[in-house]
Amino acid sequence: MVRAGTFVRTLILGGLALTTLAFAKTNQNTTQAPTVRQPIRFAISPPMFAVPQSLPSEELVEHEVRSINRNLGPGGEDKALQTEFGPLLNGTQGIDFEGIGVNGSEPSDSNMAVGPNHIVEIVNSEWAVYDKTGHIAAGFPKTLGSIWASMGGACAGEQGDPIVQYDRLADRWFLSQIGSESAPYSLCQAVSKTNDPTGAYSLYEYAFGNNFPDYPHYSVWPTASNPAYLQMAHLFLNMRSFVGTAACAYDRTAMLAGKAKPVQICFTIQNDGGFQPSDLDGSTAPPDGSPGYFITFETNSLHQFQLAPNFANPSASTFVGPINIPVSSFSQPCGGTGGTCVPQKGTGQQLDTLGDRMMYRLAYRNFGDHEALVVNHSVTAGSSVAPRWYEIRTPNNTPTVFQQGTYAPDSTFRWMGSMAMDKAGDMLLSYSVSSSSIDPGLAYTGRVPTDAAGTMESENTLLTGTHFQTGHSRWGDYSAARIDPSDDCTFWFVNQYLTANSDFVWGTHIGSFAFAGCSGGGGPAVTLTPTALVFAKTVVGTTTTAKSVTVANTGTSTLNISSIVISGDFAPATSSKPCGSTLAAGANCVIKVTFTPTQLGARTGNITITDNASNSPQTVPLSGTGISPVVLTPGSATYAAQTVGTTSLPKTFTLKNSQSVTLTSIVISTTGDFSVSTTTCGASLAAKTNCTIKVVFKPAAMGTRTGKLSVTDNASNSPQTSSLTGTGK
Repeated sequence: MVRAGTFVRTLILGGLALTTLAFAKTNQNTTQAPTVRQPIRFAISPPMFAVPQSLPSEELVEHEVRSINRNLGPGGEDKALQTEFGPLLNGTQGIDFEGIGVNGSEPSDSNMAVGPNHIVEIVNSEWAVYDKTGHIAAGFPKTLGSIWASMGGACAGEQGDPIVQYDRLADRWFLSQIGSESAPYSLCQAVSKTNDPTGAYSLYEYAFGNNFPDYPHYSVWPTASNPAYLQMAHLFLNMRSFVGTAACAYDRTAMLAGKAKPVQICFTIQNDGGFQPSDLDGSTAPPDGSPGYFITFETNSLHQFQLAPNFANPSASTFVGPINIPVSSFSQPCGGTGGTCVPQKGTGQQLDTLGDRMMYRLAYRNFGDHEALVVNHSVTAGSSVAPRWYEIRTPNNTPTVFQQGTYAPDSTFRWMGSMAMDKAGDMLLSYSVSSSSIDPGLAYTGRVPTDAAGTMESENTLLTGTHFQTGHSRWGDYSAARIDPSDDCTFWFVNQYLTANSDFVWGTHIGSFAFAGCSGGGGPAVTLTPTALVFAKTVVGTTTTAKSVTVANTGTSTLNISSIVISGDFAPATSSKPCGSTLAAGANCVIKVTFTPTQLGARTGNITITDNASNSPQTVPLSGTGISPVVLTPGSATYAAQTVGTTSLPKTFTLKNSQSVTLTSIVISTTGDFSVSTTTCGASLAAKTNCTIKVVFKPAAMGTRTGKLSVTDNASNSPQTSSLTGTGK
C-alpha cells in the first residue's frame, strides 16, 4: 500500500546470478541477531458492538502498489501448464452473499476469516461480522480505526492493508492494519478477549523505526513451545527505497492473555520480497519445534526461510535461509514485470496482477503422516495470465514440491488467487477472471487427491462480472480462501468485483463450496444463535415471556429435522418462523421457549434438536431460577440481651412482592415478647415492590424469649414468617 505515487520498477539479477545472491543471504540471515521489540502502545477496547457504526468516507484514496524490485525477467518453458479443463468439480456450491462495498479506498484488500459461528470480513477501510447465512451483525460495518480508537494514536485511523485471522486452537480473533505513515512507522494488532468477534480486544502498536512496513501479512503458528503470530512486511526506508522483508514472530501466548508487553522478534531478508508466512489450517498444530516458514518465488525456484522464535530468550531465536526449492520454469506476467496487463471488456484500462509476489495465504496443514503447504502466484500463460500453484511437503526437513500446476484452461486471465486445503486433502483455488470479452468476475477451481498430479478440475463461477473499472489499474491486492472449522471441509472465499462502469465502485462477494468426498462437508450444517438461554428469576408457577433460538442451516444441502425436544421447566411457545421437518441450505427458523418454574431454586433443561447434520443432536442449555411469589427477609433475627420490661431498638424486615400482580389482604402479626413498632406495609402491595416492618423486643421475663413475625396475604406461599429470638436480663 502507498498513498503517494508509484515507484519505478528496476531490474534485479535473474537466473544463476540471483541464486548465487540468494545463497549469499543464507550466511547473513543465519548469523544476524534478531530485532526484539515491545509495543509502543497497549490498551483494552470496549466491546466492539458498543462502538458506533462507521459512515462512508467522502475521501477517495488510491493505494498505489510499491515496487519491491522483483522484475525477474522471462523464464523458460512452463512444463506445468494445464491447458484444458479437468472433470467437473465434484461438490456443492453453498451459500454466497454480498460483503462490504467501496468506502473511499482502492483497491479493496478484501480478506476474511471463518470461526464456528461467525465470518469476519475486513477491507480498506472497514470490517464487518456476519453469521454463516450472510446476515450482518447489528452496527456493522465499522471503520478499521474503530478497533483501536480506545488506544489512540495512528492506529485509530484508516491506513489499510488489513488482515483478519481466526485462531482456531485458541478460539480467538486477530485483526491488523498499518499504523503510522510517518516515522517511527508502525503496525497495529488486535486480539479478541473471547471467541466473540463483536466483543472486546487487546490492542497493540509496534514501531518499525525509519522502515515503513508495507503490505503486512499475518498467520497463526501455534507450536506447543513457542506459539506465535507470524508476520511479513515489505520494508521501505523513509517510505521510499525498498530494503527487504521483515519476517517477525509475536508472542501469541502473551497476546492471548492480554499482556501489555508481548515480545516481537524480527529478522530482515535483505533486498527480497513477495513472501507469505505459514498459516495453520485444521485442528492439528505443527510438530513442536517447527519453525515458521516464509516462502517466495525466484527464477525457476522457491525460496524458504525458517524462523524459530524463542520468547523466553529472544536472542536465542534463529532465522535460516534461503532454502532453494526447484520448480518448473515460469515467467512473471505482463512481459516478465509482474505488473499491469489484465484486459477488460469495453475499456482500454488494464488491471494490476501483483505478479511480483506470492498471493495470500501460505496455507499449512498437518495430516499426521505428512505436512503440506499450498500457495499460488500469477504467471504468464501463453497470451494470458494464470495462477501457478504448489503443494510443498516435508517443509522442516528437505522441502520439496509434491505437485505444481499453472491453471490456464483457456485464454481468460486468472489472477489474484488464494488457496486452502480441507481435511481430506482436497484443494480449492479461488481467483479473479477477466479478458477483452468478459468483465472482471469471480471464479474458482479445485482438485481431489485422486486427480492427476498437477491438475485442477473444471471451473465454477461465483459471480459473473457485469462492469469494468476505469481510471486506475489497482485491483484486489489480495483475496482469501478459508476452511470452515465447524466441519474442516467447507471452503469460504472472498474477492472483489465491480458494481458499475467507473472507478472506486468495487464490491466484495463471499462464497462457499464443499467437495463431496470430504466427510462432514457438502451436507447440512447447523448453527445455533444464541448457544444458551438464561431466564431471569421467575416466581414459581408463573410463565415468562418467550426467548428465541435461531436455527440456521449453514451447510450446502437440506437439513432434515427429526425432532425438537424441550426439557425441564421449559416449554415451546408460538414462533412466527417455526422449524418444520426440513430447512433449506441458507435458511433459518426460530424456536421460542418459555420458563415456568415448578420449584424454588435453580432449574435447568435443554433444547435438543435431532437432524441429519454431522453434529446432530445439537443442544441448547436452558437455565432459570424459581423464586417465591412473596418473600419476608430476613428469615430470622436475634436481638441483643434486653433488660426485662424495657424496649429494644427495632429490627427491620422487608416484605417483597415478586409477582406481576398486586399482593392483597395483608395482615401483620407477632407472637411472644415482640411487637410491630412501625410499618410501611398497608393492606396491599403493588407488583414488583416491597415494604418494611420494624419489630421491637420487650422481654417480660429473664432468659431466652422466642416469637414469630407473620404476614398473611393472598399469595400462594402465605403466610410468610420470620423467627424471632431475644434474651431478657
